[in-house]
Amino acid sequence: MITGIVVALPEEAVTLTAKKIAKGCVEKISDNILVIYSGAGGKNARTAAELLVRQGASQLISWGCAAALDAGFKPGDLVLARSCIDADQVAVNFENEDWLVHAKDRLNTHARLRIYSGKLAESKSIVVSRGDKARLAQATGAIAVDMESVAIAKAALSHGLPFLSIRAIADPLNMDLPKAVSYALNDQGDVVMGRLLTYLLWHPTELPSLIRLGLCFNAAQKTLRQIAKQLDVLTTPHLKAQIKSI
Repeated sequence: MITGIVVALPEEAVTLTAKKIAKGCVEKISDNILVIYSGAGGKNARTAAELLVRQGASQLISWGCAAALDAGFKPGDLVLARSCIDADQVAVNFENEDWLVHAKDRLNTHARLRIYSGKLAESKSIVVSRGDKARLAQATGAIAVDMESVAIAKAALSHGLPFLSIRAIADPLNMDLPKAVSYALNDQGDVVMGRLLTYLLWHPTELPSLIRLGLCFNAAQKTLRQIAKQLDVLTTPHLKAQIKSI
């Protein structure tokens, strides 16, 4: 069984491998694991997932960071999605209980992490403010949000493949993201460092909040690196999971 993993950002890809992965290219990091760096957003993620399937992936993982929609979550906490809800409020449910239980049991045994399972929401853009996060939580009942997992889940669904979302919390519910982050993200889903630095030059008061976000992101990366050490076991053939959408 070949596992295909989609990561949106190079900063998330480095938690899986020391190899430099070009955007849109598939990298083999072990005998049975393929990784692709997609760029941010659902469109990029869906394209990447489809490429993994064409190259032989028989199960898919969405890997990376997420924003908390639960006030109790801290940076570095782990969310394993039990279901998803897309930006149009359409539910995507997985019959992946075996894989989910297997992953939780393995990580509870071999990693000291706070692990949560629940609904993961999709956003078409970065959710910047704490108010927007709170409204999204109320509207969806989700515990976390990202921009790619639903698209990858739908790709898995269309091919009848198992799917698992592994997301570490990068920004808590009560954090407003620096506007520099949205400004630096281009239409292709890439963070342009020059745009980020230019924004900071004109808005230096954003620097403290950007530093705080960096510390939170580092906590999420630490969690992902812990999980990466268990990937061979987490992705071992062990289930007959299928995905269905309602």
